Amino acid sequence: MSNAKTIKESAQAYEGESKTRNISELSKVSTGLVVQTKELKNKAGEPFTLNYVEIDGESYRIPDSVLKSLKMILEDNPNLKEFRVKKQGAGMETSYTTIPLV
Repeated sequence: MSNAKTIKESAQAYEGESKTRNISELSKVSTGLVVQTKELKNKAGEPFTLNYVEIDGESYRIPDSVLKSLKMILEDNPNLKEFRVKKQGAGMETSYTTIPLV
């Protein structure tokens, strides 16, 4: 028995490599989400660690600067349940602002 498919069938069934999105794409983020890590390589082939959360089957990257600023917010408000992240700039000039939600 053959598993042959037409080009059309193959194209319709194609699922590309899932990309990690950015946490700033979310309107709100729960502080109760589980942070996961994965090892990747940059364009130069050097390894780095990526922090991310999974929501509805999508991965969202959490920059270290977001975790750092959230730590400071939690020192003053340990009961914080949700926050959001605003992203400015691109590439190496990207900055993130962590905003607590009430």
